[in-house]
Amino acid sequence: MELDQILEKRRSIRKYTKGANVAPELVKEFVSAALEAPSWKNTETARYHVVMSPEKIQALRENAFGAWNRQCTENVQALVVTTFVKNISGYQKDGTPDNELENGWGIYDAGLQNSVFLLKAAEAGIDTLVMGIRDASVIRGLLGIPEDEAVLSVIALGERSETPDKPHRKNVEDVVKFY
Repeated sequence: MELDQILEKRRSIRKYTKGANVAPELVKEFVSAALEAPSWKNTETARYHVVMSPEKIQALRENAFGAWNRQCTENVQALVVTTFVKNISGYQKDGTPDNELENGWGIYDAGLQNSVFLLKAAEAGIDTLVMGIRDASVIRGLLGIPEDEAVLSVIALGERSETPDKPHRKNVEDVVKFY
C-alpha cells in the first residue's frame, strides 16, 4: 500500500469489533518500524508497554480512563502505553538541557515514533485510537512503569466496527508560510 493510501485510510477509531485478533508479532513489527523514526542524537528514548491480557485491558479501562475513553475502547485487542525516558533526549551527557525545550524533545521524539507506529498499523489493517486523557499515575502503578519514564499516551489497537467520516483538515495555505 502506498503512503498516500495509508494516510487516506487511517482514522481514529472509537468502535471496535469484538473478538478481532491483534497478534503480538504484529505489534513488534509496528514498534520495529517506529524505531526507524529520527530521535535526538539517536537516543531512542520512547518505550512501548503493550497490554494484551483481557484482565489488564479491563483494569486500565476501568481505572485509568474516563467514561468517554472507556466507551471508545470497548472490544479493543490491545492497549499500548507509550512513554519516554526522561532527561536524555534534549540533554547533554552531564544532564544540562541543550535548549529551553528540555524534556519536550523526548515528547517530540516519541511523537515521531508513535506516528510511524500508527501508519504501520494502518498498513497492516489494524485500527488505532490515540488517547491522551488518562490517569498516568494509575497506569504507572498498574503496569509498574519506572519513575524515570514519562507516560505520554495510550494507543488502542483493534478492528473497526464502523468507518467514521474523514474529518475536515486545514488547507495547506492556512498553515504554511514561505520566506
